[in-house]
Formats: sequence, structure tokens, C-alpha cells
Amino acid sequence: MWLDLHEIFNRLSHDPNVRAIVLTSSGNRAFTAGLDVQAAGSGVLSQPQSDAARKANLVRRHIVEFQESITAIEQCEKPVICAIHGICYGLGIDISLACDIRLAAKDSRLSIKEVDIGIAADIGTLSRLPHSGVPFSWIKDVALTARDFGAEEAQRVGLVSGIYDSKEGCLKAAMEKAALLGSKSPVAVLGTKQILNYSRDRTVADGLNYTAVWNAAYTQTQDMTDAMTATLKKKKTSFAKL
Repeated sequence: MWLDLHEIFNRLSHDPNVRAIVLTSSGNRAFTAGLDVQAAGSGVLSQPQSDAARKANLVRRHIVEFQESITAIEQCEKPVICAIHGICYGLGIDISLACDIRLAAKDSRLSIKEVDIGIAADIGTLSRLPHSGVPFSWIKDVALTARDFGAEEAQRVGLVSGIYDSKEGCLKAAMEKAALLGSKSPVAVLGTKQILNYSRDRTVADGLNYTAVWNAAYTQTQDMTDAMTATLKKKKTSFAKL
């Protein structure tokens, strides 16, 4: 499934007909219950190797491939809105943290569950959460205890930016937000996402320099003229595909 996810987001990233993406679950019980522990135990981890180093290298390759599949969401050129509901354990946190905007239904139950199955989370949560603006003590609390936390707690610490009464309400809000993003200049949206992600992991000086270089190229667009004209005339405008 995660290999398919990688391929899907690569296609969406380059599809000129796509302006924004909403990621949710088709089921009513859960966004995702996380890792299939039984299947994982009979997969790469169970394959025999001649020595520990070769076994470690096999597992490392597997982890990196898995990480890259989830990182494809973060690297997607289009903004990705995550609509969480019900159970969101383990990989559900990895996936949601790779999204740009996170919304949740009131019934959401989230958990960084990995310590309960004897591992440290390795697909992105422990790397992305410290860069999310969420208090570090809270991160260690939920990561080390693997305790459940709800949508209200997630919003209080800044992990999600909106809570809704039901899955349907959450999805409706996500679709409305996606439509709003889709009405913006795709050049401006792409640049904003790229610069924010770049600057999050670097110094202010690095971010400013990257912004200058990026906009030196990406302000050479008709979108900028059209957007300014529409603002001055207080009219809506539409933008060409990216």
C-alpha cells in the first residue's frame, strides 16, 4: 500500500489538473490503525542473512524505501490536506505529519504507538514532530508512553489546525479548504510550500537566500500580474495550469 501511495503522490504532484489534495480514509472506524504487526513480522525482519551486518543493511534499505514513500506526500508540489477521524495510530501519525494541513474529527484517537510493539517509530514521526512547533515535552510524553490523545489535545498543542463534529464535517471542511487553495495561483502555492518546507529545517539567513533565488525565477509569471490586477479591481480571476 505504501509503495502505491508513493506512486500516486508522484503522479498527483505532476498532474496539471490537480491544484490541491485531500487525504482521508474510506472507512468509518479509522484513518488507519497503523502497522499490520503480523505481516511485518513475517516480512523483511524474518528473512535470514549470513551475518548481522547484512541483515542490518537489508532492514535499513527496507526502512528507507518506506520512509521515501511517506516523504512523497511532503515533497508533492501540490498542498496536501489531511482529514483525520477515528483511530489514527503509528503510521497514521507518520502520514499526517507529511501533510501540509491537518484537520480532525472530534472522535479522533491518535497515538505514536511504536514503543508498544518494541520499536522506535522510524518512518517520520520522530523526525518531523520536533520541527512541527509542538512543545517538545509533549512530544516526548506521547512518544515515550504511546498513550492515546484526542482531537482537542492535538489542537491545543498545535498538531491539528481544526476540529469538526464528525468525519463528514471534517471532510467537508477539507474539501472547502482545498477548493480555496485551488483558486490561488499554482505558481504562488508551489513556491510558498517549497519555501516554508526549506526554511523550517534551516536558519533564517538560509531561508531568506533561498526565497530570493526562488522568487527571482518564479515571479516571472503572468499569475502575478493577473493576481495584482484582480486585487486592485476587486474581481476574481483564474490561473493557468501548472
